[in-house]
Amino acid sequence: MSTFLYLISLSLLACVQNTPATEEAKQPEEAKTFNNPILSKGADPWVLQKDGFYYYTQTNGRNIELRSTQKMEDLSSSNPLIVWQPVENQDYSKQIWAPELHFLDGKWYLYFAATFDSGKENSLNENRRMFVLENKSSSPMNQNWVLKGKIADATDHWAIDGTVLDMGENKYFIWSGWRTFDHKSNTGRQQLYIAKMVNPWSLEGERVMISEPTYEWEKNGLVNEGPVILKNKQGKIFLVYSASGCWTDEYKLGLLTLKENANPLNPDAWTKHNTPVFTKNIENGVYAPGHNGFFKSPDGKEDWLLYHANDNSGDGCGGKRSPRIQKFVWTSDGFPVFGRPEAVSEDLVVPSSEIHK
Repeated sequence: MSTFLYLISLSLLACVQNTPATEEAKQPEEAKTFNNPILSKGADPWVLQKDGFYYYTQTNGRNIELRSTQKMEDLSSSNPLIVWQPVENQDYSKQIWAPELHFLDGKWYLYFAATFDSGKENSLNENRRMFVLENKSSSPMNQNWVLKGKIADATDHWAIDGTVLDMGENKYFIWSGWRTFDHKSNTGRQQLYIAKMVNPWSLEGERVMISEPTYEWEKNGLVNEGPVILKNKQGKIFLVYSASGCWTDEYKLGLLTLKENANPLNPDAWTKHNTPVFTKNIENGVYAPGHNGFFKSPDGKEDWLLYHANDNSGDGCGGKRSPRIQKFVWTSDGFPVFGRPEAVSEDLVVPSSEIHK
């Protein structure tokens, strides 16, 4: 062996001897997980995602609270802020239900259902209507909310669960309502209605009914309520709603599809899926899943379903409902697949995001 090669060999041997023999290969980081529910209790959950934050609200009946978080699985760590307290003895003072936060035309809007306490039999229910709050601030997490008033079509019937279909230049208000004013003939019977919006707090013309319970799975209590808009990446518009009575275990999600380039004020433009798209899971101990919302993971790569449900059969519409989240997927032709409700014991991987790495 030449002197040159001999020196090279000694150099390589020294490198090997100075390398720790017990050094372990780096293991991939274990995925972070969470368990449902994301809050211990709460009904009618809603979330709006904007500028890296999730703004969450739900029914508490007394006022409107908002939470802000960057990670939905950490929602319980955020402090609720009362952003609006109703004045007493007004049409909107009692039983404040299902607030929804929207960002429209550069401003924040909160839509909610409420009524007044007149002391008359059934008055709390038959006088229930939708109302609107506006906030011009850069963030909704303050108390700069101004009541714009009642939002109603020309018939001004009973109304709850208002949401917005934003189609750019045109916007539409969709809600759950009664056919007439008569309390006895309408109780336990609700349909979905739509009307064009003149602006975020007023409508024009009369409402149009786009859905009512027609399939047997919608008739455990003749209710269609909780409408929410879902769009796929191709821009196709779906309307997901809650069917049957919330007082039953059969509360579930149904779905309407808006035909391409159709007028949403035309009832024939909406096609109802003939089976429910999300329903109870007895094996997993999840009952009456419904009144949902949607959000993207922080990195925008995943779609997630937000909903409330009960842990036990017979828990009904009371305070035992709690909000849950789970990821969903799409078929190759762009139809949403929500799967089945996950058990509270199931470890779920958190929504994908760089902030988790």
